[in-house]
Amino acid sequence: MTHGLDTSMVVRIISGLPEGAAEKVGERIAADIAGGDVFTVSALVLSEAYFALQHHYAFTKEEALQSLLAFSRTDGIQMSESIKAILGSANLARANPGFVDRMIVSEYATTGSDTYSCEKSFRRLDGTVVI
Repeated sequence: MTHGLDTSMVVRIISGLPEGAAEKVGERIAADIAGGDVFTVSALVLSEAYFALQHHYAFTKEEALQSLLAFSRTDGIQMSESIKAILGSANLARANPGFVDRMIVSEYATTGSDTYSCEKSFRRLDGTVVI
């Protein structure tokens, strides 16, 4: 069976906090994966987790991105190949446009759409139109 994870689950798995809740989440996810289940994670959940890890758990951008990358490589966790590629980008913590903007452009590209933006930095990404 396939399940979707929400932001609270991803943040608990990555941060390990709060300890009791994180342990319960980890055990349940591990048991379901061991039973053959898989878990999908959406771009929206990854975006929220990225900001939550920084704001609520004092992760740096680099730590949050590296944690999300490691999470994306976990057996039983599925996300789009384009998101995995973005997470694996060099210097992503300092990139402009950043992680979330790159996921937005990537998501539109999967449907054959370009992305309109007012942000000049978007010129660095294929498939964008800056107004």
